[in-house]
Amino acid sequence: MPSFDITSEVNKVELKNAVDQSNKEIENRFDFKGSDSRIEQSELTLTVYADDEFKLGQVMDLFQAKCGKRGVDLRAFDPKPIEKLGSKVKRIIQVKNGIDGDEAKKIVRLIKDSKMKVQASIQGNAVRVSGAKRDDLQNAIQLVKGSVKEIPVQFGNFRD
Repeated sequence: MPSFDITSEVNKVELKNAVDQSNKEIENRFDFKGSDSRIEQSELTLTVYADDEFKLGQVMDLFQAKCGKRGVDLRAFDPKPIEKLGSKVKRIIQVKNGIDGDEAKKIVRLIKDSKMKVQASIQGNAVRVSGAKRDDLQNAIQLVKGSVKEIPVQFGNFRD
């Protein structure tokens, strides 16, 4: 029975490249000379440091531009509130990896409510969709692409 998986993952290599490029540009830019602005990455957590909130906003804009060029979807980021560290500020950004339970339930409900001849089930951090015909699966892909806007989704593991 043909099937495919709906996942939500970030390309970690491209994310690291975007962080490295951002840090390199921060070091070279004139408006950041002498400031302690940087982005640190540990697995799926990014920490942005800056001297004040204005510079933090500039670092965030720069980082988002680099992510856009590298193909990293900005919907995968969950920024936390800005924290003050004495005279400096920092912001923690959590990178979403996988589809959480609520989003997975919404996707399954969307597919079931569409009355297509496919079945959707939650498989850990992914949603598996199976059906008798390839055309039905392709219609399900189009439905999910057009309806799910909160998180980036990828379609893979297509099997006949």
